[in-house]
Amino acid sequence: MSIFNFCYRIVPCLADPARRSSLGLKAALVVLHIVYAGTLFLLYSDLIEKTKEEPWYTAIYLLLFVAALIQYFVTSCSSPGYVLDAMRDLNEKNSLYRRSSMLSKQPASSKSGSFVITVEGSQSERNIPGSNVTSWTKLVLDMYPPGTSIRTLTCSYCNVEQENCQRSCEPPRAKHCHDCDKCVLQFDHHCVWLGTCIGRGNHCRFWWYIFEETALCLWTGILYITCLKANISRVWWKDAIMILLLVTLSIALIFLLLLLIFHSYLILTCQTTYELVRRRRIPYLRGIPERVYPFSKGVCRNLYDFCFARSSLYSLERLPTAMELEEKSRPYTCLDFLTGRCC
Repeated sequence: MSIFNFCYRIVPCLADPARRSSLGLKAALVVLHIVYAGTLFLLYSDLIEKTKEEPWYTAIYLLLFVAALIQYFVTSCSSPGYVLDAMRDLNEKNSLYRRSSMLSKQPASSKSGSFVITVEGSQSERNIPGSNVTSWTKLVLDMYPPGTSIRTLTCSYCNVEQENCQRSCEPPRAKHCHDCDKCVLQFDHHCVWLGTCIGRGNHCRFWWYIFEETALCLWTGILYITCLKANISRVWWKDAIMILLLVTLSIALIFLLLLLIFHSYLILTCQTTYELVRRRRIPYLRGIPERVYPFSKGVCRNLYDFCFARSSLYSLERLPTAMELEEKSRPYTCLDFLTGRCC
């Protein structure tokens, strides 16, 4: 038995190439963080003295360092919100409601001591008048304006996995991820570094991770520059290491800063990366002008919904009607800014 087979038997997740690659990326990212911070503490002797005089300064830096790593693992382990999970969640709620309805309809004076109600399978696929039971198909179809082609509502990739592939529909803003092999609600992109998709369920966590990582890179870069200024006459190879790490850190900082600004723009306009990049290929966005954001409710409401109104992961967004799109495409006036239409 080879050493690899022995390792795979001890740790089964390593047998999967995708999981192995994801774990390798996570380990590499942790090592990079330790290398940059460790080099700083090893070569910047004044930082140790500063820590003794002002321990709060180093404590806050280390707290941000740990928080960024924790946020990384929290985001990578969180679910982006899969369509199949939303379907199961709705089916479970409907089953519980039907069960409670059956119990409530059971007569109190039953001589036989038992009362059986049979429910046809087709009944679970439609609304029951006067109840809260709603089939997934009707729930999704109600989100599309009248006249939308049914062919555009189903996913051709994961129909095999769905129990009722003829009646299962894909909600608006969902997309099939070929890396995860699942349909993701409010799909943004598949992040290779995190090893998961970014969607409705973890987009907020992803933004906070980028924010913390950007702040950490900026703070570390400032410490590196301060170290080089304070010890310019040190041994040349130490300066070379510091400069090399500072250059790579600056490149990472520029990338993170641009990513943070880009996703902040997406949040304020209620868009996703996929919708922005593939706007002309998405059927429900194809005929909408470029500067019209169909799902936007105003900057303040978009920000509030993104940060605080995510208690229900599977609260789906419907497509706007023609009248709503016409209202959104109307240019802003001074009166609109005074009345808060932009917010």
